[in-house]
Amino acid sequence: MCGVVGVVGNNSVNQLVYDSLLLLQHRGQDAAGIATVNGSIFGLFKANGMVRDVFRTRNMRSLLGNSGVGHVRYPTAGSCSSEEEAQPFYVNAPFGLMFATNGNLTNAQQLRKHLFRVDRRHINTNSDSEVLLNVLAHEIQNHVTGLNPTPDELFAAVAQVHKRVKGAYAVVVQIADYGMLAFRDPNAIRPLCMGKNETEQGTEYMFASESVALSGVGFELVRDIEPGEAVFINNERQIFSQQCAEHSQLRPCLFEYVYFARPDSTIDGINVYNARLAMGEVLADKVAKELRLGDIDVVMPIPDTSRPSAMQLASRLNLDYREGFIKNRYIGRTFIMPGQAVRKKSVRQKLNAMSAEFKGKSVLLVDDSIVRGTTSREIAEMARDAGARKVYFASAAPAVRFPNVYGIDMPTQKELIAFNRSTEEVAKAITANGLVYQDLDSLKDCLRAINPHIKDFESSCFDGYYVTGDVDEAYLKRLGESRES
Repeated sequence: MCGVVGVVGNNSVNQLVYDSLLLLQHRGQDAAGIATVNGSIFGLFKANGMVRDVFRTRNMRSLLGNSGVGHVRYPTAGSCSSEEEAQPFYVNAPFGLMFATNGNLTNAQQLRKHLFRVDRRHINTNSDSEVLLNVLAHEIQNHVTGLNPTPDELFAAVAQVHKRVKGAYAVVVQIADYGMLAFRDPNAIRPLCMGKNETEQGTEYMFASESVALSGVGFELVRDIEPGEAVFINNERQIFSQQCAEHSQLRPCLFEYVYFARPDSTIDGINVYNARLAMGEVLADKVAKELRLGDIDVVMPIPDTSRPSAMQLASRLNLDYREGFIKNRYIGRTFIMPGQAVRKKSVRQKLNAMSAEFKGKSVLLVDDSIVRGTTSREIAEMARDAGARKVYFASAAPAVRFPNVYGIDMPTQKELIAFNRSTEEVAKAITANGLVYQDLDSLKDCLRAINPHIKDFESSCFDGYYVTGDVDEAYLKRLGESRES
């Protein structure tokens, strides 16, 4: 899970890309990069760290040009400490490509071997994103016949990428001298939208992982990129688009709505804040069936993602709602920190319990999800230390029992607290007096009620069904062994 931005502007876009990346910082805190193009010359700066720490005035001054791409990284495949794996990535042929993507490939190893043995391309890092870039570059090389790439030739190249590549990917590519290309995988697992800004000098365009990156810098959301679709904007600001996949179906990732996306974003026609309110509604009905409401004195969110769900749940059940935890906003999101020890240590640095709200009370804590259980266990202990009499948990997401291989860092089942455990066993493991999980079908139904055009979602971490069709037990075993080594 990363954040990508692409801007085609009227003036220098370095500040626009920077500001947009700040709005997408929640999608990746490991590294950041910006690349711009001035005529045929690329400017690039990237480094490990958060956006505000990576870029200085001297870096911004070197990023010249009216078009560019940006990226914030959250490591999945590859090394979380390697600065070489920060994006954007660059290849000089054909034409010069500057590339940023969000997602994860499931057949990266096979592609890497084929690129070396058949395509004669060298991959310099362990990043699957560099693999995807080289597949795209090779296909553009094969399909462009003249000196100037046409939209049809670029779309033919993307169509071949879709045939070769498996997994999730939302891509923006700056082609030196020619324009910007953006596309999503045939299932549109990872989000990508397009916006515009009308100015006296003409229309500016932007691609971004979430709509908040558009609205936050004054752009208007036009639409989401369709599954399998590619959009090309040339240097004359002409827009071309085409469906490039033989078989496509919109299956956005459920975890985007549960946890990753900002509440002020709209992804594939579903406003994230409204989605989380709806999650609270259906979760409330299940809580009423499984817990004695008379035993609950107060409902509290585990800030910040679960707040809308907790508010709606409390309202529907006519229970008091309180903010019992105060968040230190200068600590990163614990779920996406790379090490278990780091995650455990950071929980108490991130949250502080207010004794006045807990003392002598039986509390229902609402979280967006329970993944490894580290945070939940620590929070239950914090609540009791603050004086809570009983601690119940409700999760706005179903039990996470399977690895996600499409860009979320939960690759081994051993790390998942719900793997091979019943709900009662998970409750005991996190020291809760009771635990209620959201039903998967209820979660899907409440989102489809917001956008009925979505027929299904990518929900592999909940149900073990992998929509790309190439993930089996052997694959998951290799992935787990790779991570452990």
